[in-house]
Amino acid sequence: MIKTEHLCKRYPSVTAVEDVTFEVRPGEVLGFLGPNGAGKTTTMRMLAGFVTPTSGRASICGHDVEREPLAARQCLGYLPEGAPSYGEMRVAAFLEFIAELRRLDGARKRARLDYVTERLQLSSVLDRPIETLSKGFRRRVGLAQAIIHDPPVLILDEPTDGLDPNQKHEVRTLIDEMAREKIIVISTHILEEVDAVCTRAIIIARGRIVADDTPLQLTSRSRYHNAVSLQLARSDQLEAARAAVAGLAAVASVEVSEREARLTALPRSGAMILQEVAALAASQGLQLKELHLESGRLDEVFRTITA
Repeated sequence: MIKTEHLCKRYPSVTAVEDVTFEVRPGEVLGFLGPNGAGKTTTMRMLAGFVTPTSGRASICGHDVEREPLAARQCLGYLPEGAPSYGEMRVAAFLEFIAELRRLDGARKRARLDYVTERLQLSSVLDRPIETLSKGFRRRVGLAQAIIHDPPVLILDEPTDGLDPNQKHEVRTLIDEMAREKIIVISTHILEEVDAVCTRAIIIARGRIVADDTPLQLTSRSRYHNAVSLQLARSDQLEAARAAVAGLAAVASVEVSEREARLTALPRSGAMILQEVAALAASQGLQLKELHLESGRLDEVFRTITA
């Protein structure tokens, strides 16, 4: 597992991380979330052994990161922020170099090089210097070096940063496949990443953990949890529909988007309003393009917790 105990990092003018304690077990994909400057990257760097904690401990697969740094790193694949590499090296040479550093040789080395090349679609750039690659390709090369030795633990800092939608989908599919037998921590500020691949989320703000739960449970904290959204086919019905929906006893408030001709009815605490709103729409003769129940909005929960 990954384990941290009261992890702290203080600088002369600021405390970057304060009393961070958590565990991550095999099969979990942990999303480590927070606004810029919250302490995400500093925590990842301490886990990876690149930054020494001021106090507290971190271990990877039972190896203390400070006392057994080589043993801890052998278990770890790390994609740092920005995916730094040797820009003058060609992609193939760089991956060969990393494979040798990871003590891969013979058929095992060839198999792993072929795997990361194919899985991350790098064959077209193998002969190009890394510094000439697009941001997306550099990110994929960075991910390739992190997984080349098939480590049991992966720490990925913004793994899909700079990727187009198709590339993001491929990387998320890869993470989902690897998660069955690995421990994966993803540091991100992209909330859709959490919904896409994470089984658990920790939110950090001002260096401290402020939430630790499944994405579903976090989303259920949203005031939009069990809200009902209606999009009208006729915008001239919008005001009458708003007034009628707002008159329902279980509706706390109604939000209106005139541009989309949409109403969002927010329920009073614990209320289920879908059937009432649907029945009202039918009785009022509202012409609907869409009617759906919302599970909640993670971005709203994130803003509330970290503000």
